[in-house]
Amino acid sequence: MTAAVTGARPDVPTRLAADDLDLLLLIRHFELALLDMFGRGELHGTTHTCLGQEYVPVALRPLLTDGDHVFSNHRGHGHYLARFADPHGLLAEVMGRQGAVCHGVGGSQHILRDRYLSTGVQGESVPVAAGVALHLNRAEPGHLALVHLGDGTWGEGAVYEGLNMAALWGLPLLLVVEHNGIAQSTPTDAQLAGSIEGRARAFGVDHTLVTATDTALVRAALAPVLRRVREESRPAVVELRTHRVGPHSKGDDSRTPEEIAYAKAHDWYARYAEAYPEQFAAHDERQRAYLAEVVREVAGRPASVWEEADRG
Repeated sequence: MTAAVTGARPDVPTRLAADDLDLLLLIRHFELALLDMFGRGELHGTTHTCLGQEYVPVALRPLLTDGDHVFSNHRGHGHYLARFADPHGLLAEVMGRQGAVCHGVGGSQHILRDRYLSTGVQGESVPVAAGVALHLNRAEPGHLALVHLGDGTWGEGAVYEGLNMAALWGLPLLLVVEHNGIAQSTPTDAQLAGSIEGRARAFGVDHTLVTATDTALVRAALAPVLRRVREESRPAVVELRTHRVGPHSKGDDSRTPEEIAYAKAHDWYARYAEAYPEQFAAHDERQRAYLAEVVREVAGRPASVWEEADRG
């Protein structure tokens, strides 16, 4: 079954509750802070920001329970922050400072905490999540395993192996596809034959397309999908048409100026600022100042014991 397309982009976004807006802006300013620190040479390695896509994990946040498992990917800072609201621990992880979520050995992409796991290996999480969903179905009914992946990851065979098992065995597995139209530097239409909908349908898996970027509308579209996955214990694919405002990683953006301008024109950040200027300005300034303090405090911490051991 394929659900109806959810909403074309409205002219005026829905006014958000304070906690939703604060979380959106927390993620936005966390990502901007990382890019700024990389630009100044204060961080090493790589990082992949979710600028423009922050509303996806924020929309999902109240629909998930502590008993659900969340599998993230290389572009996962927003997923983590929506799950735990812990910018100090995540930044310490990226910087290799004390108090890091994984003692500084996971860095930007590889995070394990409670029932949350992120990895930079594309497609790997789907069969792993299928195994977790099998356990949940047997031992913890009512919970689900959710995997965040991009449109480019549909080029990985592991995705189809996991979907096949989930469909055959009736597993509570949800794939959330953040379809931003580009796989690192390759446009989706140059590397994906057919459609994500058609590929899900080939396994008899429900597919829902969401074109809205309004947090409230996205949440309303996703709520019944998660309910069906839980109650009926069957997999589903949700495809969200979104826009990557930032580069692939720190500065490698191969898109044309016109494509970048289009993504920015559809960015929730600017649209919400225009629709609700007073509310937005107050919350934006508060989160900007908060992240500046997070950066100052974490940067002042000693290196993690693992980081020190590596240097030694």
